[in-house]
Amino acid sequence: MIHENVEKIRVAKGITKTHIANKLNMSLQGYRHITSGEVRLDVERLKVIAGVLGVSPAIFFDNKLTESVIKDIEKTA
Repeated sequence: MIHENVEKIRVAKGITKTHIANKLNMSLQGYRHITSGEVRLDVERLKVIAGVLGVSPAIFFDNKLTESVIKDIEKTA
């Protein structure tokens, strides 16, 4: 669920996987393992991703909050 919500917000904001991978100091392939759910997303990485996306890390734990953020992004786009 968390990695899926990260991806939904990332796509809505138009931020590339490469950009986030670079901010995490990891390869694109490594980041893809996280987004696919093959590798767990640890708290420190989640904080970095939240910072890049401009949201609170807590957003990713709640599908309704994630959808609310996406609606707000769509309104301003």
